[in-house]
Amino acid sequence: MLSSKNIYNVIGVMSGTSLDGIDLCYSEFTLNESVWSFSIKICETILYNEYWVEKLSQANNFHDTILFDLDKEYTSFLACVIKDFIKKNKITNIDFISSHGHTVYHQPEENYTFQLGNRIELRELIKKPIVCDFRVQDVALGGQGAPLVPIGDLLLFKDFSHCINLGGFCNISIKNDSEITAYDICPVNVVLNYFSKEIGLSFDKDGNHAKLGSVNKELLKELNEIEYYEEEPPKSLGIEWVKENIFPIIEKYKITNEDILCTYTEHICCQITMNIDSENPQILFTGGGVKNKFLLSRLSKKMKLKFQLPEIEIIDFKEALIFAFLGILKVRNEINCLRSVTGAEKDHSSGVYFK
Repeated sequence: MLSSKNIYNVIGVMSGTSLDGIDLCYSEFTLNESVWSFSIKICETILYNEYWVEKLSQANNFHDTILFDLDKEYTSFLACVIKDFIKKNKITNIDFISSHGHTVYHQPEENYTFQLGNRIELRELIKKPIVCDFRVQDVALGGQGAPLVPIGDLLLFKDFSHCINLGGFCNISIKNDSEITAYDICPVNVVLNYFSKEIGLSFDKDGNHAKLGSVNKELLKELNEIEYYEEEPPKSLGIEWVKENIFPIIEKYKITNEDILCTYTEHICCQITMNIDSENPQILFTGGGVKNKFLLSRLSKKMKLKFQLPEIEIIDFKEALIFAFLGILKVRNEINCLRSVTGAEKDHSSGVYFK
């Protein structure tokens, strides 16, 4: 019985809003005297080709019929990616696959969130048990459906007071004894990558173009005054919010892309700094934004801290790792979604389990 094991071998699968690709993380998790530990065995990112970057970037503009067809197509594609990963790495010991899918809509205020790739066909195509669709139940219970990684931050990364992920969005988990607060701070790579593409780059490597720019103080002030930043958690962000609230502000200013990238980088640093209220925080930084040397140097200077970064597998695959762990908690019927984080009416065990 999967629900009563103490050792699990799981593939976690994650696709983020920055459209970098699909992260796959094969890990072993061990429960010993109520304490969880993990070992990452194999991890890989499968980059999206131009076809999928275009499709996924436009998906939240599609009407229901086209979106339904895209969901079926993406599910088949995702199944192929996972099967290729298993075959190439000769993985034989798998308890199940735990997959986040790819978020197209996230509007908890409208009681709606939708991720591609959470169909039962994924189970049928891979011929392995699947845990997926983690967000819908929380939204139905009145929660934000995000962020979901804090239970993993709490149980797998006990040595850190703060866990900050710099991905498409920046989200934070703040631990105080056995309590945890978590929320989205601000958009990161969804904005930086968007304006990098306007100068022919898929992303701004090391922040080199941002480094060439100057901070536009008027733009920075307007960004920092966005109403969301004054709201109390629980709160979360989606790509629709970025299109409505970030892009229109930036595009009013007729400045170079280098200045946009530099100013927005400073905005990220301002928002993160404002959300750290500890004098000696032990911060775990992960996500693709950690590789942005200019962003990290500006953040270190602004916070007056030197950051010690974890190993590259944790930086790149922490979210996929934690979604594998969320799947374990689901099959054990244990809490994997915290009301203190999402604002749902109760703690619960979220996700769909296709046995």
